[in-house]
Amino acid sequence: MSAKADIVDTAVANGSFNTLVAAVQAAGLEATLRSEGPFTVFAPTDAAFAALPSGTVETLLKPENKDQLVSILTYHVVAGKVLSTDLQDDMQAATVNGAKINIDLDNGVTINDADVVIADVKTSNGVIHVIDKVLLPPKHH
Repeated sequence: MSAKADIVDTAVANGSFNTLVAAVQAAGLEATLRSEGPFTVFAPTDAAFAALPSGTVETLLKPENKDQLVSILTYHVVAGKVLSTDLQDDMQAATVNGAKINIDLDNGVTINDADVVIADVKTSNGVIHVIDKVLLPPKHH
């Protein structure tokens, strides 16, 4: 696959991110993820979304829950191009959401409690790291 495809096209072409792509579109983030960036996206697979409690995805995709969906999706995006070689054990990265994610390199690469299953998928406007769980931002109090 050429690096000419942007993050969205790359996710669509892969076929394992149908839920993520639908969520990005529902959240109105598609244009952002097609812009120059660069962005680093921790992309949960369809299986990761399917592992959420029953009905979660359907609820999040409803227009009245758009703010919550945007909050969750932006928690999977870091500004800039961060390759796996740039990661350090126990570092934190600020997401577009504003909350930080925790990166651990002790057993492979984990982001919070999600494992990176495929790293460094390069795109024209950034990089995708495939993860096996949906990252849920910390609740605001």
